Amino acid sequence: MSQPFGYDVPTLSGILLNAQRNNERDGITGALICRHDIYLQLLEGPAAPVQATLDRIRRDDRHVEIRTLVSEKVTERIFADWAMLHDPAKSLIWTEEDIANGAIERASAAEISAMFTSLAATVAQEA
Repeated sequence: MSQPFGYDVPTLSGILLNAQRNNERDGITGALICRHDIYLQLLEGPAAPVQATLDRIRRDDRHVEIRTLVSEKVTERIFADWAMLHDPAKSLIWTEEDIANGAIERASAAEISAMFTSLAATVAQEA
C-alpha cells in the first residue's frame, strides 16, 4: 500500500506500463487498485523478484508512505493471467473518509486478501 504523489492519468499510466513490463520480465503477476488517495497492490511470484519489485517501488518518488500489509506464501496465484491488472478502485471497499479514519490500519490480512480475491472473481466473470 502507498499513497500516490502527483496522481494524474499520465503518472498512473506510466506506473502501470512500467509494472506490466517489469512484471512480465520477472515472472510476477498481480493487481493495482488505485485512486487519487491510495494505491493497493498485490504482487505474486517468486520471493526474490517480488522483493526486488518492492525495493524498486520504495525508491519510486511517485509513492509515499509505502507499507506491506500482507506477506504470505501461496500455492496458487490469484492473478496468474495478469502482469498487472489495473482496477480504478471499483473494488475498494473503503471510502476516502474510511481510509483517513484508519480503516486500513484496522483491516485484517484476511480482509485485504478477500478484496483482491473478489476483484479476481469479478474480472473472471467479465472475461
